[in-house]
Amino acid sequence: MNHTTTSPETLAATLPLTIDDVRAAAARIEGAVVRTPTMHSITLSKIAGAEIWLKFENLQFTAAYKERGALNALLQLTDEQRARGVIAASAGNHSQGLSYHGTRLGVPVTIVMPRTTPSVKIMQTESVGGKVVLEGETFDEAYAHARKLETELGLTFVHPFDDPHVAAGAGTVALEMLEDAPEIDCLVVPIGGGGLISGMATVAKDHHPTIEVVGVEAALYPSMYGRINGVPVKCGGDTLAEGIAVKEPGEFTSRVIAQRVDDILLVEEDALERAVSLLLQIEKTVVEGAGAAGLAAVLAHPERFKGRTLGLVLCGGNIDTRLLANVLLRDLARSGRLARLRVTLQDRPGALYKVMKEFDAHSVNIIEIYHQRIFTTLPAKGLITDIECEARDREQIDALVAALRAKGYSVSQVELN
Repeated sequence: MNHTTTSPETLAATLPLTIDDVRAAAARIEGAVVRTPTMHSITLSKIAGAEIWLKFENLQFTAAYKERGALNALLQLTDEQRARGVIAASAGNHSQGLSYHGTRLGVPVTIVMPRTTPSVKIMQTESVGGKVVLEGETFDEAYAHARKLETELGLTFVHPFDDPHVAAGAGTVALEMLEDAPEIDCLVVPIGGGGLISGMATVAKDHHPTIEVVGVEAALYPSMYGRINGVPVKCGGDTLAEGIAVKEPGEFTSRVIAQRVDDILLVEEDALERAVSLLLQIEKTVVEGAGAAGLAAVLAHPERFKGRTLGLVLCGGNIDTRLLANVLLRDLARSGRLARLRVTLQDRPGALYKVMKEFDAHSVNIIEIYHQRIFTTLPAKGLITDIECEARDREQIDALVAALRAKGYSVSQVELN
C-alpha cells in the first residue's frame, strides 16, 4: 500500500471527504471539545529508537476522541431532526460521546446495545444523558434493531465511523497534532471501522504529500487489512483492544483508506498489553487497548519506524479497572519482576521452612503460597508448592532458582501464556 503519488486534487474529486470538510468541522466543534495536548515522550523515544509525539485524546470529557465526530454530526442536523432525536448502535466510546453532546445540545439520544454489554458501559452512557435500549446478543443484532427503530420512530442514525461528518470530526485530531508538531513525518493510527484514520489521513496528505500514514489493527480483528489487501481473514476472540474489534469495516472509510493510507500493521495481544502498561508507567496516563495500539505497533516493528518522527494517538482511556490491574500484573510477570515457582517437597515438618530460608537469603518477597497434595502424580508423602513472589528483576529470580536446584529441589517456573 502506497498511494502518496496521487494528487490531492484527484483525491478530492473521488472521495466524499476533503481537508475543507475537516477544517469546517474544527470550526464547528471549537470550544466544545478539549484541545488535547500533543507532547514529546523522551523515554518512549529512547525505547523505540524514534521520536515519539503523543496526542492525549484520553483527556476528553468522555475519555475518547469519539466526541469530535459525534458533535460534528449533531451540529449538522436540521431543526426537525434535532427535535425527533438521534439513534446509534454502540457499546463503546461513540455512545458516550453522542449522548454527552446530544444532551448538552438538547437532542434526545437513544443508544442500542447488546444485552451482553457490561453494566459499567450502560451506566456510563446513561450518566451523560443517553437512553439505553438493550437488544440482541451481538452487536450485529443491536445494530439491526437500531436501524429498525430509526425507521419506526423517525430518528436520525449516527454511525460510529462510516459517515463523512463523523470522519471529518475525527480528522480534527490530526489538524491539532500537525499544528503542534509539524515535524511529524509518520502518523500511526488505530483502525476499527476506519473513521479516525480516514479523517487523519485526509489532513496528513494535505499537510505534506510525503507524510506516511500507518494504520494498526488487533491481529484478532484484521478486517480492514483483509479488505484493503484483498485477502480472506478471520475475525474473533477476546482482544484487549475491543474499541477496534470490528468485523465489518466501513464502506466509505474503506475507500478513503485505500487511497490515503500507506500501510496497515497487525499487533498481537502481548504487544497491546505491554503498550498499555508502558503508557501508565512512563507517561502516567491510562489508555484502553485501542488507545495503545499505535505504540504497540511501533514497539513490535522497531526497524520499520527507526529514526522516524512519529505521531501516535492515544484515542481513548475507557478501560475497566480490574482489567487494567490484570494487564499491569501480567506485564510485571513477563518482565520477571513477578514469578510463580513450583517446588516439589516432602510432606514433613520443616520442609517449607528450609525453602523459605532461600527466599530470605536472596531478598525475594513471597506474596502467596499454594499447597497441592491431592491432584498430583507424586507419591502420597510428596506435595507440590506454588510460591508467588516478587523480585527486583528476572536475574534475581534466576539466582534463587539456581540456588534451590543446587540444594536438590525440583523447581520450575509457571510461565505466562
